[in-house]
Amino acid sequence: MGKAAGNVKLIRSCSIWRTLEIIGDTPTLLILESYWLGARRFDEFCKRTGLLKTVVSDRLKRLIHNDCLVKVAYSDTPKRFEYRGTQRFVDFFPMALAMLHWERRWSAKSGALSVELVHRSCGKLTEPRPVCKCCRELISPRDVSWAVGPGEGVTESDYSRRRRQSAVPVNDLMDDVVRIVGDRWSTLILRSMFVGINQFQRILEDTAMATNILSERLSELSEKAVIYAESVPGDTRQIEYKLTEKGRDIYPIILTLLAWGDKWLPAAEGPPLLLTHTPCGNALEIEMACSACDQEVQPHDTHYELIGQGPG
Repeated sequence: MGKAAGNVKLIRSCSIWRTLEIIGDTPTLLILESYWLGARRFDEFCKRTGLLKTVVSDRLKRLIHNDCLVKVAYSDTPKRFEYRGTQRFVDFFPMALAMLHWERRWSAKSGALSVELVHRSCGKLTEPRPVCKCCRELISPRDVSWAVGPGEGVTESDYSRRRRQSAVPVNDLMDDVVRIVGDRWSTLILRSMFVGINQFQRILEDTAMATNILSERLSELSEKAVIYAESVPGDTRQIEYKLTEKGRDIYPIILTLLAWGDKWLPAAEGPPLLLTHTPCGNALEIEMACSACDQEVQPHDTHYELIGQGPG
């Protein structure tokens, strides 16, 4: 829970939080998406995302600093560079597929750009879906039980340097989901709700965000039909926030953030959250499976085609 230590606010630390420290803003997610769509050079990232050059430069430097990208020379005369993903970067691929899965189902825009994925292993068009690695059933938060793990703790909340980007360009492919997951505070609210924290004061304590920011984000998530508010039975003065079906479908994205953080930024004591898939009784591991052959979809085993036109 968020607690104050002097003037410092502490937030519940977990693998999701640590992952968001690296990719928890919209520009970074747009750069990740651009990479999967073939961008490797600085000008390509700028063109594909529509972001200012200073923003692209800053986010690329952060990804290099966090061992997600490396800068490699492809020309000596003149000296020119491109960016290549490390294994850390490649392991964001399930998150990208989970975001695409959500966008295809819930995006309300009539975008000019879409993507068709071909799974090379089976040779068929695929719409990867989030399944339990053990029993292959679709994952729903209603079918998952959780317990606090040995790695849960608290960390300092660095709110001041995480100001919201006031002007982020529209991205035709995954615009709606990027604007939700790309706002770290909205994602932390959803993290709280997925473990049963659903009242204003408790969410406030869990996330350590400012009161006005929490109110604003709750209103925005309600406007986007991700959550809704209702009175507590027997006490109409108390309000609880509940996830809509649209909101529950963000859960696989949260799981990919958790899995990435558990692998690459683990707590020394162990995992912070222990999840069990109740239909099969096994520890939950998410896998993005091919809708045609049910095998895991991996970046080296896919081919894509963009349909329509978008930025760049």
